[in-house]
Amino acid sequence: MTPQDKHTFHPRVINNINIPFSNSEMTLLQKGLKYNLHTNKKNWIQNLGTEAETTIIQLPTNEQEVYRKLVADHTDKLRWQYNSNPTHNTRPEARLIKSIQTKLQNNAMITRADKGNSIAILTTQ
Repeated sequence: MTPQDKHTFHPRVINNINIPFSNSEMTLLQKGLKYNLHTNKKNWIQNLGTEAETTIIQLPTNEQEVYRKLVADHTDKLRWQYNSNPTHNTRPEARLIKSIQTKLQNNAMITRADKGNSIAILTTQ
């Protein structure tokens, strides 16, 4: 059994301007406007320790020091892994967004298209 008609979908990115985008920039744009960048805040390990201490305070006093030691060991391990992994600082998606913004500057914008689940790149005039 073969399908009679093949359905054609709207393209994810409709580029109506003459600004060329690299393949990696187009791949990021095709993820859509609701795509969430994967970035960690600078002090996420410190915040994790603070949140753990808030929870530890609610434990019985005779158990608090044991859990503080466990949390300290685990946060040291996380800090070591985070500092030994050089890829956490690269943030390629953030750099791609900056390059897209510089290409668009004041004469173009990215918006949701009227039809389909697409985004359109239009001039601001």
